[in-house]
This record gives sequence, C-alpha cells and structure tokens, in this order.
Amino acid sequence: MSSEAVVVGFDFRESSRRAVRWAAWEAAGRGRPLHLVHVLAWPFEERTAIRVPGEGDVSEPLVQALRRELADLVDECKRIDADLPVRSELPFGDPVQVLAGMAATAELLVLGGPRLEPAVGVGATSAELLARRGGAPVVVVRGGRDEPGSDPVVVGVDGSAGSRAALEFAFDFASRNRCELVAVHAWSDLPLDPFERVARWELPWSEVREEAEGVLAEAIAGWGEQYPDVSVRRVVTPEKPTQALLREVEQAQAGLAVVGSHGRGRVRRSLLGSVSHAVVNRAPCPVAVLRVS
Repeated sequence: MSSEAVVVGFDFRESSRRAVRWAAWEAAGRGRPLHLVHVLAWPFEERTAIRVPGEGDVSEPLVQALRRELADLVDECKRIDADLPVRSELPFGDPVQVLAGMAATAELLVLGGPRLEPAVGVGATSAELLARRGGAPVVVVRGGRDEPGSDPVVVGVDGSAGSRAALEFAFDFASRNRCELVAVHAWSDLPLDPFERVARWELPWSEVREEAEGVLAEAIAGWGEQYPDVSVRRVVTPEKPTQALLREVEQAQAGLAVVGSHGRGRVRRSLLGSVSHAVVNRAPCPVAVLRVS
C-alpha cells in the first residue's frame, strides 16, 4: 500500500499525532491512501533466536497495546475523511531503513517535529531520512499544525533541480489549498554583507536586481499557466537564502515552507544542503523537502 500512498511515521509523541492528522488531510486532498507506520526497533522474537523456557511471549501485550493505539488513530483519520483508505502497520526493523524503503515508492513521507521550540532540531530518524538522496518528498510537521490550511506557502527558488521540484510541489499544494505562493530568490551566498559588497564593488544595484528578477521569472515561467488559480508574490533579495526564507515564513505566517535539497558534502548537514538543513530545523511551520538524486 506504500506505492503512491502518503506514508506517515508514528512514534507516539504528541507531535507525531499531529503529523498523522496533517498527513490524513493531505492524503485526502491528494486523493491518495494513507499508510500509518510505527517501526518496532526492539529485539523481539522476530529479531533473535534466543528463547527463555517458560517465559512465554512477553512482547505480545505491548504489541497488542500498540495495535490498539494505531487502530484509534485510524479511526481518527477516518473521521477526517470517511472515504480515505487507511492502513496501519507495525513492522520490525530499523526505522530509517523501513521508512526509507517505503518512501522509495510513496507519494509523500510525513514525519513529526517539535511544536513550541522552533530552534530545536529534528530528531535523529528524521535527520537521517532527510539526508538520503531521492525518494518521496519529506514533510516535517513542525509547530502546532494539525492540517494543511490556506496560509501562504513559501518556496525557495535558485534554478537548481531541487528548486524546480520544490516549485512543482509548492504550486500543487497552493492550488489544492487555495494559498498564496511566495517565491523567494536570494542571490547572496557569501560571508559578506551584500549591501556592503555592492557599495564596495560599485555594482549597479538596479542591474544586479534585474538579473536576479530574471532568474526568478525564468524559474516560475509556465507554472502560472498550469495553476492560474494560484496568486504568486515574488521576493528578490540580496540576503542569504536561509535568512530570506525564514523571514518570509515568519512575516507571512506561512502554513508551509518548501525547499529543495542538493547538498554534496560527506556529512549529514552537507548532504541535506545548508539552506534546507537550516529551514527544516528552524522554521515554525511544516517544511517540505524535495530530495533530488
């Protein structure tokens, strides 16, 4: 059922419950089934050949309790949309490996994140999944969101393959949820204040801005015809991309931030990309990361 389903990982935290509800609304909006997954990582009998005579199956009561919890969540999702196909699963294994395998054929992978402390980074499982290349888009449901709404969608645009995928995701989401789309292109990625650099090099700001606006216009060309119902606000700034995106997310009170991931380094942060790494860890709203191969 993970094929073209919205897969949501559940770990029994309250933030994870919100992610399940958000995923149910999104699955209903996309017309896709929902696949609810809790991965059992403990070494139960499926993972060990050791048996203690006379002990019986000590894992079964816990497994049954987990199944009841998942069944309650399935019922909650069905209350969101009675026609939504929902399946729950309790596989054994490593959470990263199991969810990554499902994400390879899924429509979307949804994970929970912190609610009240935007500066707190995502957990280890989320970070490992985000750092992997390719597979379904990953949405980390940060903040107090329980469902996608009509608040603006902020998307980072830089002309890369990840950026193109992010634009497609953002336009589709904005169209289905009747949101304004804020397309942000920040052209400075150097450790210098951009305004000081312009002044020192005596670059004509109007020409620099015109070139940046051209990059943004080219990137979003054609999407307006495909999604004529989506209102687009363009933002061009000499700020660093992370600063610009987080500022627009906060000022617009965005309901979703969308970024592409195209890092090339060996460490997790570089694999995810410095901008997407910062946004997914600091934004006060859900963040969608489009991972390119």
